[in-house]
Amino acid sequence: MSEIHDFAGTILSDHASELGEGPTYDAATDTLWWFNILGKELHELNLASGARRVHPLPFKASVLARIDADRQLIATEQGLMIRDIASGGFTPYVELEPAHMGNRSNDGRVHASGALWIGTMGLKAQNGAGSIYHVAKGAVTRIVTGISIPNSICFSPDGATGYYTDTRIGNIMRLPLDAETGLPVGEATVFVPAGADGGPDGSVCDADGYLWNARWGAGAVDRYAPDGRHVARYSVPTSRASCPAFFGKSADRMAVTTAYEGASADERASDTKAGFLFDLGITVNGRVEPAYRL
Repeated sequence: MSEIHDFAGTILSDHASELGEGPTYDAATDTLWWFNILGKELHELNLASGARRVHPLPFKASVLARIDADRQLIATEQGLMIRDIASGGFTPYVELEPAHMGNRSNDGRVHASGALWIGTMGLKAQNGAGSIYHVAKGAVTRIVTGISIPNSICFSPDGATGYYTDTRIGNIMRLPLDAETGLPVGEATVFVPAGADGGPDGSVCDADGYLWNARWGAGAVDRYAPDGRHVARYSVPTSRASCPAFFGKSADRMAVTTAYEGASADERASDTKAGFLFDLGITVNGRVEPAYRL
């Protein structure tokens, strides 16, 4: 029997994002970063000082990865960009898809090898319009095609397994990888079958190999054992939970982005915390995200 936990956490940011996504933690600066994709915003929260900043963006963006103390890799609708932290300026790095395809970036994460997995999708979430790419030192390899809403990208602690989902289909998939490169070495199989309760959104994999998945529409984060068993559900005080992230100096806390995209006026009136960033209020055995290697 799975454990069910009521929300015991706190609000980290009450700046409501239409589509909060892509949370990540930079341990070197004790800073949480996340996006409001549709609002073209990059959010920054320094945990030590409590200082918050919202950086307007010239494009839709969804994933941030540390490169070094001065630079970040940002996944955008115009491809991958390098962001200078001090100035906020962008330099083009890699084009994932031609602009005429009308796609944008969505979920992504860095493998222990320093390579990025990044998903794309149609601006109107057209069926099968997106893909998942492996990007290593600027070299782009398409590894999954015909995907509508790529999500749940994360990796086992040993780097030998990758996970992803097409939220529209609902199965969380497991893919065997070369642990040294993050490239697939076999075929994908179903790790968690689709369920009736919401859709699988973003995921992270902890140091024990358990996968934590935000459940869009169900107001929850689900925890799965390495064999795919559902072991726990943690409630979030809003319906559209979008992505979890480990944070804190020991990576022992969990942040969760949420959204109000697609909500009716009545839903927004009753779901007043939609789009907030939450601390789930539990202790986890998390991991710090690897840096992207140029």
